[in-house]
This record gives sequence, structure tokens and C-alpha cells, in this order.
Amino acid sequence: ANVKAPEDITLSQLSSKDQEAVRQYAGQIDVTNASEVLQYGAAAQQKLTVFADAALANARTKDTGEMGDTLADLVTQLQGFQPGEEKKGLFSFFRRGASQIASLKARYDKVTVSVDEVANRLEDYRIGLLKDIAMLERLYDENVEYYRQLCFYILAGKEKIETLRSGELQQARKKAEETGDPADAQAANDLAAAIDRFEKKIFDLELTRQISIQMAPQIRLLENNNALLADKIHSALVNTLPLWKSQMVLALGLENSRNAQRASQA
Repeated sequence: ANVKAPEDITLSQLSSKDQEAVRQYAGQIDVTNASEVLQYGAAAQQKLTVFADAALANARTKDTGEMGDTLADLVTQLQGFQPGEEKKGLFSFFRRGASQIASLKARYDKVTVSVDEVANRLEDYRIGLLKDIAMLERLYDENVEYYRQLCFYILAGKEKIETLRSGELQQARKKAEETGDPADAQAANDLAAAIDRFEKKIFDLELTRQISIQMAPQIRLLENNNALLADKIHSALVNTLPLWKSQMVLALGLENSRNAQRASQA
């Protein structure tokens, strides 16, 4: 059935086709069958339990703190690379001579190896995050489906309860009053008790549905957090890191040009 999102959805909010499906299913419910009442909607509840376990496992095993530390480590290495003790920038250092330039190149090569290792780890994290995002999207869709199933069971159950109380139960009580037969009175009491037990089952399904409602924004929160971290990692890999390398290449290239010019003048 195409069920809308509000928690307090009523049968009248459904399409005529879905209303007919609910009423047909309600007509097949036997509230006097204890086993049937016990299993009513249990399949949807069990699926939601398995689903919740999967979502919890994903949140529990995901160490976003380690990813954040690795990303911070990359930025720290890039920002902390200083060509000289005076920290006046690359070009001021280049003026000190070829030996110091060679030293800078050696330090740059060493830092680049470390930076590339961190970048590789970050790329692995990013790929893992993208997989998790896809999995969370699938879990969200499954949660929506479980919610719809629970709504169907709840609406059918309430329809059955209303039908029994306004029809069969009143008839049973009227018959007991007319005949005065203890057996008829007991039958009416048994039916009333069966309806009450079934109503408690519907209340239990409503609690399960509330869990499903609460899980929807929680899943989206996990998904959005993963997406934000994946975006930050992607930005560091395609913007920050190449920019740092390009600046180093530019600085070294300019100094080589200066050396060539000085040699030509000499």
C-alpha cells in the first residue's frame, strides 16, 4: 500500500484501492486465534530488528575520529613544512645559495613521501565512506518499506477491532442478555477479552512503528556526516595537496631560472 508518512495516519487518508486492500485483509483476521494474534505483524517487527542491528553495527564500527586525525595530519604536514629557520617564505630561502636549495629539495622529497602515504590512506577512507553512504541509503529505503508494512498491519487491525466492537461483540452481548445463558455470556466475555488482547498487539506494533520513524532521521544524520567527511577528504586530495605541490614546483622552477640567468651573466 502507498502509505503516507504521518504517524497518526487513518484509513481515510489512503487511496480507495489501498482502503479496499486493508479491509479485505482485516476481514481475514481471527482475533480468537491466539497463535495468529501472537504472530500478527511479527515478520515486519523482526525485519526492523535485523535492520536496526545492521545500522548499529555500521555506526559502532565506523571510526570517523581516525579519519579526522589522518586528515588533520595531512594539513599539519603541509602547513608545518618551512624552508628555513627564519620562516620568511620559500623565495627568501632560495637567496642563500645552491647548497641550501639542495637541502630544501631533499627535505621536500622526504616530506612528499610522507604526504603521499597519508593521501593514500585518506583515499581508502573516502572509498569506504562512499560505500557506507550507499549502504545507508539502502537501509533508509528498507526502513521506509518496514514503516509502510507496519502501517498496513496497524490500520487493518484497527479496522478489525472497530468492526468487531460495533458488530459481533454487541450481538454476542445482546444474545447473552436475551437468553440469560451462562454459555452465551461467557462467549461474549471471551470475545471481548480476545479483542482487548488484539488491541494490545496493535499498540505494540505502533511502538515498533515509532522506532522506525525515529530511525529515519538518525540514518540520514549518519549518511550526511559520512558525506561531509568524504567531501573534505576529496577537497584535500584534489585541491590542497596539488596546490602545495604546484607552489613548490613553481618556487623551485623560478630559482632554477635565476641560477641560469646568473650563470649567463657571469
